[in-house]
Amino acid sequence: MSNFRTESDSMGTLNVPADALYKAQTQRAINNFTISSLTMPQQFIIALAYIKQAAAIANFKLGHLDKTKANAIDHACQEIIDGKYYEHFPVDIFQTGSGTSSNMNANEVIASLASKHANQAIHPNDDVNMGQSSNDVIPTAIALSSAISVDKKLLPALANLADALEQKKADIGHIVKTGRTHLMDAMPITFEQTLSAWQSQVKHAASSIEHALIRVCELAQGGTAVGTGINADPQFAALFATQLTEKVGIQFTPSDNFFYNIGSQDAIVALSGQLKVYAVAQMKIANDLRWMNSGPLAGLSEIELEALQPGSSVMPGKVNPVIPEAAAMVSAQVIGNDATITVAGQAGNFELNVMLPVIAYNILQSTEILSNSAQALADKAIANFKVNQTQIDKALTKNPILVTALNPVIGYEKAAKIAKQAYQQAQPIIDIAEQETDLSRSELEALLNPAKLTQGGLT
Repeated sequence: MSNFRTESDSMGTLNVPADALYKAQTQRAINNFTISSLTMPQQFIIALAYIKQAAAIANFKLGHLDKTKANAIDHACQEIIDGKYYEHFPVDIFQTGSGTSSNMNANEVIASLASKHANQAIHPNDDVNMGQSSNDVIPTAIALSSAISVDKKLLPALANLADALEQKKADIGHIVKTGRTHLMDAMPITFEQTLSAWQSQVKHAASSIEHALIRVCELAQGGTAVGTGINADPQFAALFATQLTEKVGIQFTPSDNFFYNIGSQDAIVALSGQLKVYAVAQMKIANDLRWMNSGPLAGLSEIELEALQPGSSVMPGKVNPVIPEAAAMVSAQVIGNDATITVAGQAGNFELNVMLPVIAYNILQSTEILSNSAQALADKAIANFKVNQTQIDKALTKNPILVTALNPVIGYEKAAKIAKQAYQQAQPIIDIAEQETDLSRSELEALLNPAKLTQGGLT
């Protein structure tokens, strides 16, 4: 038993590892929730530390916490924010739905550290949790960690991807290729037009995500147990939000309705929905890249993605589109996470949502993996793929669908007959059109010019 110490709480005593910074309530959670190997993400733990730090400073300024304790809590929280002591937060994500176990885990760890700094006892509930409840702390931690992750990582990653697409447009945008609908040959399109569609998807998704953050940054903190603000100074919420804004560099305000923020997670459900929109866009971009790269002999082979690693353990020389594949899997995961968040979001029973930890885990995983996959797409797929001009030109010149440009001149029925003949004889459409119409070669060259056909309008 020398490796353990005895701790007590309102329910009695129990053994805690001797070197653990947490105390009895965290240990009870460890004992109770042996559900998975998943623990709360480090971004969430850092958010809890920011909350406890801002609360301590606010309570000091309001005259409720003495300077020594406030400074010690501030110092302890900053150490956690700086990345220390994450191993002392072992509580499973599948825990009490309010996240009380994680809140008390933070209170206990911070109290232990602060007690050492202050050289006096600092209480997890009375001091670290002053003016707070798990019921407003955990929703605030979800909002704060999500806002930091989106603002500091995801939105910059999406901006980088949009910039990579802009640069690629400048490099290869003039090249004309065969367009495709239903995976079948269609009218010509330029690489600029293809890339601009992807770029618009990314930019529109980023704009919607940024808009969703407005509600996320209206915080529950100050509502305490049920939204009434019991045991919190009436000035606490505003001062807390101001302090948090200064520390984090993102604008936060108190909610205008704490009952809304504690009883529901609608703002996070909305944010997750916008993350799903980008995930769908990313899946589309990834799959287009995979199709265009397919081959190199039996596929489209319009582009060549950078070879990053061997593609097979048995087929020598095989190279696969690994970055688009990874990005597509990320999209699938995020779509699944959104379904979980949607189900969890409706678990607001009267004054409290009781699926907060799983919401936190999934929204933070979604933002993290979308950020990383968008960065990988930009840097390892978009920026450096090469165009196979020979293959593109070969397919383009033989594309019978170019005959669409002749519709206004010879009519749909005659054009369809020419297209079918070109398919059957595997001949360029211009050769068959020259045989079957009264149009001269020069007239046909002007009418069937692929670059001209990408500009739209009447022929």
